[in-house]
Amino acid sequence: MDANFNLKQRNAGLLAFSLSGVCAISSSIVVSLLQESYGFAYGMTGTLLSLMSIGNLISGFLTGFLPSKIGTRLTVTILTAGYAIGYLVMGLSGWMTVLMISFLLVGLAKGCTLNTCTILVGDNSPDRTRGMNIMHACYACGALLSPFFIAAAAKAGSFIPMFLLSAFGLILWMTFLLTPMGAADNGRESGHVKEQAQNTARRKGSDRERAKGRTDWSFLRSRKFWLLTGLIFCQNAAEYSVNGWMVTYFKGSGIISGAFSTYTVTVMWAATLLGRLLIAFVFPVKDACRAMIRMSLGCIVFYLGLMLVHSQTPAVVMLLLFAFSMAGMNPTAVAGAGRMTSAASIGVMLPVAGIGAVVMPWIAGLISEQVSLAAGMASNIVPCVGLLVFAMLVNRVREED
Repeated sequence: MDANFNLKQRNAGLLAFSLSGVCAISSSIVVSLLQESYGFAYGMTGTLLSLMSIGNLISGFLTGFLPSKIGTRLTVTILTAGYAIGYLVMGLSGWMTVLMISFLLVGLAKGCTLNTCTILVGDNSPDRTRGMNIMHACYACGALLSPFFIAAAAKAGSFIPMFLLSAFGLILWMTFLLTPMGAADNGRESGHVKEQAQNTARRKGSDRERAKGRTDWSFLRSRKFWLLTGLIFCQNAAEYSVNGWMVTYFKGSGIISGAFSTYTVTVMWAATLLGRLLIAFVFPVKDACRAMIRMSLGCIVFYLGLMLVHSQTPAVVMLLLFAFSMAGMNPTAVAGAGRMTSAASIGVMLPVAGIGAVVMPWIAGLISEQVSLAAGMASNIVPCVGLLVFAMLVNRVREED
């Protein structure tokens, strides 16, 4: 019974994160479609992307403390509705205020899905590093397919892709609605089955009190925890900036023109999927610190290459290699928290690190508007260098494990 309960939670987390990959990564294509339809400036493009990241950040904190107030199921049910509602409203209205609220809602759903799936999959996987890479591979698979879904929907009308994404968001919402959340309500107590929690009202109450009493905040004093958080901050900054701006950059610079520019998202996520599957099943990480240093070096080299090339084929190759280098960074860093991983630590680590996803797309947008689109994209080399710095610092404090 325990195994079946844990398997249901793990599978639900994998399915939900796949759907989140479709809904979240499609935002970079959607914002490009909206810009073409309504003609707003690059600065507003960056603002919309940053609002999505702000929603992601807020959701991370809400997912950390709301379950103790209203329960995990109700928290997840409320916040993950943002995908369905946000994209539905984007398809119905072009008012800027409405679009801003819609991107915020999408971000709320994205953050809640990430936090919830991290607990559902991580706590129910025998090998946490492999489990995290498989989960993020599912996300990459959804991201890989998103341009095809949007292209197919766009044939029926300019705003049909938003309605399709809203439908995917509804499926994700229903997945969580039908998933047993008893173990998630008690943080890391994933070994408890639902029947055990419901034996008697008195035992259920005492279990909750003990769960609250066992909340361990010692990770806040760990240098390694904050260095890993800084590393994920830079990873979010670099990845979200590329995800959000790459289609616009390729179109605006003329490096890749026409409909093919949309499919560069597919190129990026195909490489990401391949990288995560290789880490999970072929080349398992034996030394996480050294692996992150190597990945960071790859990100720097290939992003510099991406900024230096000005024709289609080299640009696609550099983007592919950059994505391949970035692929294992987030899951490996999260898994690197080891014994510190809990609902509480995830509720701190991911939202704080998510600030990078808020700041960098906005900075890239401001620089693009004030200087040039190429300069805005080039600014993304800063978080790439930050990856290497934090990976090297984490390597120095590995003795904390």
